[in-house]
Amino acid sequence: MKKKVLSILSLSTICWVNAQERDSLNQKKIEEVVITGQYMQQSVNKSIYKVEVIDAQQIKNMAATNVADVLNQTLNIQITPDTRSGNSTANIMGLDGNYVKILIDNIPVVGDTGLGSNIDLTKISLSNIERIEIVKGSMGVEYGNGAVAGVINIITKKSSTKKINVRGSLQEETVRDNYDIKKKGNGRHIQNLNVDYNINNEWFANVNFNHNQFMGYEGESKGYKYFGQDNKRGNEWNPKDQYDASGLIRYTKDKTTFFYKLSYLTEKFNFYNPEVIRNPLNDGLGGVAYESIDREYNTKRWVHQFNIQTNLGHIRYMGDFSYQSQDRRYFDYNYDIPNRVVKSSQDERSYYKTDVIYSRGMFSNFLNSKIFDFQVGYELDYTDGYAALIAGDFFGEAVKRKIFTYSNFVSAEWNVSDKFSLRPGARLSVSENFDNQYNYSLSARLKTSENSNLRAILGSANRFPKYDELYTYFVNINHDVQGNPDLDPEKGFSVGAFWDQNFTAGTDWKINYSIDALYLDVKDRIEMVMVKEPSTYKYMNINRYKNMLLSANVNFKKDQFAFSLRGSLNGTSVTKNDLKSSAPKDFQYSVQAGASATYKLKNINTNFALYYKYTGPERIYVSDAAGGFSLGKTEDFHMMDFIVSQPFWNNHFEISAGVKNIFDVTRLNSTGIAGSAHTAASGTVNLYYGRSYFARLIFQF
Repeated sequence: MKKKVLSILSLSTICWVNAQERDSLNQKKIEEVVITGQYMQQSVNKSIYKVEVIDAQQIKNMAATNVADVLNQTLNIQITPDTRSGNSTANIMGLDGNYVKILIDNIPVVGDTGLGSNIDLTKISLSNIERIEIVKGSMGVEYGNGAVAGVINIITKKSSTKKINVRGSLQEETVRDNYDIKKKGNGRHIQNLNVDYNINNEWFANVNFNHNQFMGYEGESKGYKYFGQDNKRGNEWNPKDQYDASGLIRYTKDKTTFFYKLSYLTEKFNFYNPEVIRNPLNDGLGGVAYESIDREYNTKRWVHQFNIQTNLGHIRYMGDFSYQSQDRRYFDYNYDIPNRVVKSSQDERSYYKTDVIYSRGMFSNFLNSKIFDFQVGYELDYTDGYAALIAGDFFGEAVKRKIFTYSNFVSAEWNVSDKFSLRPGARLSVSENFDNQYNYSLSARLKTSENSNLRAILGSANRFPKYDELYTYFVNINHDVQGNPDLDPEKGFSVGAFWDQNFTAGTDWKINYSIDALYLDVKDRIEMVMVKEPSTYKYMNINRYKNMLLSANVNFKKDQFAFSLRGSLNGTSVTKNDLKSSAPKDFQYSVQAGASATYKLKNINTNFALYYKYTGPERIYVSDAAGGFSLGKTEDFHMMDFIVSQPFWNNHFEISAGVKNIFDVTRLNSTGIAGSAHTAASGTVNLYYGRSYFARLIFQF
């Protein structure tokens, strides 16, 4: 086992970037600000988009270890893990990670299959995050390809109030009932360290290190040491070991700010083959060897990012420039199970490799007017790499590709009055691989009172086909499964209305509530369909997806106590077609509900935090054995976490302890999962590994 990296993070000291104004009592009031979809940093209340914000204090209270852990507590976002590849992606409004754009500081993150979409959120640590911003709905004008269901923008810390600030944490967790700090195969071990340094009034530097070691979970399997021939060897959740580091340098003077950030991640993921091979030794003594062909995946990711914000006269300019590279490699090895030795191994091979040059520039404030102004911008993405489908359902040679996409976008912001503003926008995207794509948007904000807003937003976005949809080729005596290079991009459209209100009740209760309604329609959906019996499949633009979401939230806060309630109703209609039949188009509905509560004891500052989320049963039409479609169902489940934190020694240290997944959710029974072109449906969804306990030590100097 590798030595644990002694490192730490004090999320309690991560501050919001905020705007300050005076309230009616001439006291300072701090407002959250957001950047997602904005011309410039903007108060969340004045944003023309409905932006959900998860701030640093909330993240700290959750005792989360990566972005996937945080978003699992958010209503209408479901993190979908793949225990075979180790990746976990975000699902918004029923659409998977291919339809959700993931950004870090407004720049799309490189992933296995491209830029910004289908991103493994367990690879993004929380060690230096200031806040997470979420916008649901199609955001194609602002963020281009893949921003169909929504955008998740992860904002990192770039300032400190101290000359030197050192903070870090050690966190130990059980994996259900398994834990041992030394023994291989038990527990989860996280360490991180962050150092801020204000060089002078203009220069700021930061370095950050993080280590997250997940030792795996056997579940109903019997571990890597087991050599029975009943396909029960291995783990339900395979081990994963991550190291990441970053460094940032930032300069600010007058109206110019720029920063350069370098990030590096390395990850090792072990897959233990459930199939055991029994090989006679032919030694005359009846000796037998029990062996298995296991696999190790290794991922390396480099991200270079440069951002500049300045004024060219009175014109504001913001430019992002990035070079990113991710390489996933693997090698197979023959493992002698009883003797615990590797007998032979293959050379390591790369199967997913992506190199991206990315730039985004925006010019605004042309008219220097508070009533009417506009923004023009460009975005370019040059991607070079290849993909082989060894980690998925199909095996094949790597498909090399070079894709260049260029976009221009324009929007105008018209403050018709002090209470009403409009923002229309449009984007043209040009790609050497696909026809020109056009996206549009129209947003409006009405200030219905001093403390309430009504927003209405419509927009569109497209999604370009992925590697496997374009280039899959898996043909043998039993199968004929092929991609389709003539596929068209999918086209998404959304329209939504959002109302929020906040006020103070008679006994100093601060209350705010909101009601949201959102409709999403995706045309030309790409699905694998049978085009010839019995086993000829092809990807085609044949289906359609519709989703309706109605949600409401209410938050109460007084002194040391905060409480929130959330609820939503989600309706989904999926048009599916096969060789002989089509699925019904009626909407299937599901509900979600959530609550959270925090309370801090006065004088000793002990903090209690409770988080709850209920996900109701989900229904969807799937292909059945008779060649038609039947209504499948995934069962409901409850999630709850409870955390207690206690600072001491002038807040230089803090200890926390708690329990996650109190209701011990693991697998869900499901008849709503269709089999692939050559595999049967499993009948279960493997979402979590069950109840776990943790302890965390935070320090800050």
